[in-house]
Amino acid sequence: MKKRAIAELVTGRKAVDGAGVHLVRVLGSPTVRTFDPFLMLDAFDSHNPDDYIKGFPTHPHRGIETFTYLMRGRIDHEDSLGNAGSIVDGGCQWMTAGSGILHQEMPLPSRQMLGLQLWINLPRDRKMVDPEYRDIKADMVPAVEEGGARVAIVAGEYKGMAGATRGDHVDVTFLDISLKPGALWSMETRPQETVFAYMVEGECELSGDGGVIPHRNACLFTLGDSLSLVGGAEGARFVLVSGTPLREPVAWGGPIVMNTDEELKQAFFELEDGTFIRHAPHGKAG
Repeated sequence: MKKRAIAELVTGRKAVDGAGVHLVRVLGSPTVRTFDPFLMLDAFDSHNPDDYIKGFPTHPHRGIETFTYLMRGRIDHEDSLGNAGSIVDGGCQWMTAGSGILHQEMPLPSRQMLGLQLWINLPRDRKMVDPEYRDIKADMVPAVEEGGARVAIVAGEYKGMAGATRGDHVDVTFLDISLKPGALWSMETRPQETVFAYMVEGECELSGDGGVIPHRNACLFTLGDSLSLVGGAEGARFVLVSGTPLREPVAWGGPIVMNTDEELKQAFFELEDGTFIRHAPHGKAG
């Protein structure tokens, strides 16, 4: 078996988005090619509500899926499909923007706002699918305890166990993993998939390699069919994400991601003339 190694470490940069939300943009336009099909990863970690309560008022998306995973805190949301509700500790939402959706996400004051939002690119032939929303509660996420590791299977599958959801358009695995200090954790991976980890708490070391993944860093791994990590001195909590790269051209403008500049211009034209949304509301509170 060929073990994966560290290909790239990404620290990200502090940014302000929405109406004034302070976050760390870990993945973005500089990493689009190497982290394909993952476009963007924003990390939230704050004990100060002033950093995030202005939220993300109503805004559009097209051509992507957004996956919001909240470890601690609360976010109220609603969208043009008619969905409305709250994401709370351990919950997440998977939103397929497809042909176009309007939504808003408004974090509420809490002791800590800790979470991630991942943007997943849609392939060319799925860019304009009907939008869809999935609400995933914490008690829907199965977890496996093995040795010094706890693996919560948020999306995809792990060692034959199905997670809380799976991608309809891009086959994504999303695991939330906690390791005790010095604990060894290993898994098999599909050799050609993009696999990366984001270290939420603590740090990890690659088994036998000596390479360290520091706190609040994303690590892209080399291609291979297995991965082995060891918890650092204070243990570690990280998400492990994988998916098959699309290898398609990317035309990205703000909240919209298409394949060509012409498609991008058309989307913004439709926003201006009121023809962007092509669906009727049919959602329900979540």
